[in-house]
Order: sequence, then structure tokens, then C-alpha cells
Amino acid sequence: MQSLWNGVSSLNENVTFELIGAILILIGSIISMISAVGIIRFRDVYSRAHAATKTTTLAVLLTLTGVFIYFWLGEGYISVRLSLVIVFVFITAPVSGHLVLRAAYRSHVKMSDATAEDELREVVFKTEQKHK
Repeated sequence: MQSLWNGVSSLNENVTFELIGAILILIGSIISMISAVGIIRFRDVYSRAHAATKTTTLAVLLTLTGVFIYFWLGEGYISVRLSLVIVFVFITAPVSGHLVLRAAYRSHVKMSDATAEDELREVVFKTEQKHK
């Protein structure tokens, strides 16, 4: 362990920042693969969309943050476009996932048989009956 620490401490600053960026990009890629497995394995659209929006948002944010750190600390270049993309993905991905699931629910897309309880049915469809 001591020899590993000596090797890491001897790295110069740019290599360390490149390593941090590469680790974040790698973690983002691994989470993206986990997300793909979740999309394939889950049974209904609600679970699949959950896997797609939550984990993919995290994976994209980690990857873009790794790229941002690489360019900022390693190259000395701050990308405003990359910063805006990070903020845009952080805001829009969960909202779009919510809207897709809301449209699916209101279109009566069947839930999985493993779903224990549908807490929204009374609230959503009772208000639709009032408006008709």
C-alpha cells in the first residue's frame, strides 16, 4: 500500500486531474451499462422509465463532469457550453421522464402484475370524471 501511495504522490498535477476526470468518466460509463441492463430486465414501462431516467441522468452527469474537470484542471480551459449542457441535462432529464410516465399512466398503460398497489388511480381518474 505504501508503494502505491508513493506512486500516486509522485504524479504531477495535470496527470492527477486527468486521472480524476477519467475515473468519473469510467464510473459514468459503468452506471450507464447498469441502466441499460435495467431497461432490458424490468417488466413494465414505469420501471423501465425509472431505470432510464434516474441512472442515465447520473451517468451522463458524471461523464460530463469528468470531461469538464479534465478540460478545466488538466488543460486550463473552462467550457461554458459544457457547463450549460450539465445544467440542462440535470434539469430536463427528470422532468421529461416524469412527463413520459404521466402520459403513459393517463393513457392506461398496464402496470406489471408485480405492482402491489396503484395509489394514483382514485385521484387521477376521479378528477378526470369530474371534468367530463
